[in-house]
Amino acid sequence: MKNLLDIRTPAEGDASARKADYGLANHGLSNLRMAYWNLPAEALYEEVAFRREGRIVAGGPIVAHTGKHTGRAPNDKAVVREASTEGHVWWGPYNRPYSPEKFNDLFNRLQGYFQGRDVFVQDVYAGADPAYSVPIRVVTEHAWQSLFVRNMFILPQSLEEYRRHVPQFTVLVAPGFQGFPPIDGTNGQTFIALSFDQKLCLIGNTEYAGEIKKSVFTVLNYLLPLDGVLSMHASANVGPQGDSALFFGLSGTGKTTLSADPKRRLVGDDEHGWSDEGIFNIEGGCYAKVIRLSAQAEPEIFATTHRFGTILENVVYDPVTRKIDLEDEGITENTRGSYPLEFIANAVPEKRSGHPKNIIFLTCDAQGVLPPIARLTPDQALYQFISGYTSKIAGTEVGLGKEPELTFSACFGGPFMVHHPAFYADLLKKKIERYGVSCWLLNTGWVGGPYGIGKRISIRYTRALLDAALDGSLHGVDYRKDPIFGFEVPRSCPGIPESVMDPASSWPDKALYANRYRSLAARFVENFRKFEEGCAPEVIAAGPKP
Repeated sequence: MKNLLDIRTPAEGDASARKADYGLANHGLSNLRMAYWNLPAEALYEEVAFRREGRIVAGGPIVAHTGKHTGRAPNDKAVVREASTEGHVWWGPYNRPYSPEKFNDLFNRLQGYFQGRDVFVQDVYAGADPAYSVPIRVVTEHAWQSLFVRNMFILPQSLEEYRRHVPQFTVLVAPGFQGFPPIDGTNGQTFIALSFDQKLCLIGNTEYAGEIKKSVFTVLNYLLPLDGVLSMHASANVGPQGDSALFFGLSGTGKTTLSADPKRRLVGDDEHGWSDEGIFNIEGGCYAKVIRLSAQAEPEIFATTHRFGTILENVVYDPVTRKIDLEDEGITENTRGSYPLEFIANAVPEKRSGHPKNIIFLTCDAQGVLPPIARLTPDQALYQFISGYTSKIAGTEVGLGKEPELTFSACFGGPFMVHHPAFYADLLKKKIERYGVSCWLLNTGWVGGPYGIGKRISIRYTRALLDAALDGSLHGVDYRKDPIFGFEVPRSCPGIPESVMDPASSWPDKALYANRYRSLAARFVENFRKFEEGCAPEVIAAGPKP
């Protein structure tokens, strides 16, 4: 915000109360009108209301609209090509090379843009395990995005800790600043530019807060594996007997919903590290899809949408009653709720747990052909991990329509992976074998036909299958070997109809089902060819045989 009249804002008197000794001048930010340091939620609410950045709705959440960007812009992300990191980065569509000179020019222009403006600073940590925690600083143009950062990351616990905070990585967020491709060399006016050498990320021309979250995740995806820690796009929970479970999956597959289980304690809903001591949450909060959220099926997450401190992105509300409508997709399908992990009553306060007993690979099969659940060998698990098959759900990325789009995203998080997928897969294999983990493929997609013909698997059925896998009872039933993918498919599960357990039985045209299934298998094989170099022969052999 450019406060041209120099009007005193609600939190101005407390703006420096939590200021770090390591100031903004170290980032080349000078001549600012005001820097608001580490404001708590209450003060940020006042600033949001004062600046009219969002609206307070029934129950206390803030609703913020993100303008034209209601999802991530993966095509606008770039990584600076530097000698120190050159050999580690998996260059390609997810990590587009960007010249150091262009990055410096862009940074210089951004520093000029911030002059005379108000900024909000949050000093936080990424990584709940103190041995692998990374100090992060996020400087934002908007107060509501500063609250988002407080919700999503791990906070210092004292004024002294704030004072001594020195960031290992800094994110500068300027939604009002546009890139100029002829000068900046950006893909468009929107940009997410990362320099691992300068420990700096620049985000411009997008208000979508998910870019902040995923940029920090990308940084950890680079740093943690170099220390032998597997960084994962996965949620995690732990059962009454201390049995942890990991849920890998892309947005829309049910990662957040299925891990928020009242019978198990939540470690985290999206990003984790796996070290020799166990698993730990990279974040301090949750960023859940809330479109058509149900109080019956997802009571824990639903409750957060009516609570002070939650940010609701692009959720429709009645301006008179201030009641939200989670059914309304008028702005986007990708409506989101951001809230601290502590808002989930059964969350693990330490955000850490032991080594997992089960790994669940979540896929949303819009083709309607994959079984609802399958048991995987370790090599099949690596094949599925590297493939990362699912269907993109409407709204999660710029340019997606209503119909799900078949996609493969390496490691179930390709846009956020910096190293080659085989590097992450090798770490995963060592941990699966060392700790004797059972691996499953859980399909949360369609049955009885593809999208538009069949219907999506009931979450009640999905939960029943998941419960049976996690409590071990699914190991005791009869299995059949899938003739194409080779994995083992249970013939039955209590409370689940045969039409769900055997997808072919629910298709009116069995020949069409077989053709669709073989066609999907062929897509797997075609996609995997780009990863074969560097992959072990047994992992390649674990793929489907169309």
